[in-house]
Amino acid sequence: MDLVLIGPPGAGKGTQAQRLVKLLGLPQISTGDMMRAERASGSELGQRFESFMSQGLLVPDELVLELIEQRLAQPESAKGAIFDGYPRTVAQAVSLDAMLAKHGRKIDKVISIEVPLDEMIERAVGRRIHEETGRIYHLRYDPPPQGLQGNLIQRPDDTEEVVRKRDGEYQDKTRPVLEYYLERGLVASVHGVGSLDEVTARIRAGLGI
Repeated sequence: MDLVLIGPPGAGKGTQAQRLVKLLGLPQISTGDMMRAERASGSELGQRFESFMSQGLLVPDELVLELIEQRLAQPESAKGAIFDGYPRTVAQAVSLDAMLAKHGRKIDKVISIEVPLDEMIERAVGRRIHEETGRIYHLRYDPPPQGLQGNLIQRPDDTEEVVRKRDGEYQDKTRPVLEYYLERGLVASVHGVGSLDEVTARIRAGLGI
C-alpha cells in the first residue's frame, strides 16, 4: 500500500505516520528528514541538495523525486510506503504518480487529517520545550510537572502569526492536491482533534483496517 498523509502544519501527520509505520510495517517517507540525512551523509545527491539548501532555496522537484525513487528501490519499501507531507503541490502529485507508475505502483489511499485553525494555534502557542532534555510539554494538554528543574522555552515559530501564515500557504498550495486526489476517489477525511489513539482509530477506519 502506498499511502499519502495530508494535513495542515501542526495537524499531527508525523506522529500518526510513525504509528502507521508500526501498524502497517511500511517505511515513512518524510522528504525533509531524508534530505537532511542525505546532506549529512555527504553523498553526491546530498551535495546537490546542499547547493540549494545552503542558499535558502527550494530544492527542485526533480531532485526530491530522485531521492524518493532511491528510497522506494530499497527492500523495506517493496510493499509500499507512507508519504508524510508529500506531495505538497499538484505538480509534485502528478510527478509522483508518473514515477510510481514506472514501477507498477500507485497511490492507494490519501488520509486528510482535518484540524481547525484555532486548534492548531492553541497547540503551537501552548507548546514548551524543556531545554535540558528536549522533552516537549503543552501548557494545557501535557503540562510540565510541578517543581521541574531547568528552563522551558518556546520555539520562535510557535506563534499565532506563524501558524496563520503556514496555514495560508497550505490552503493555497496543498489544498489543491487534496482536490486532485478527491477527483480520483482516494481521500478519506479524518477529524484530527482528540487523543492520539482516537485519531489513529479514525485513520484505521479510513483505511479499512
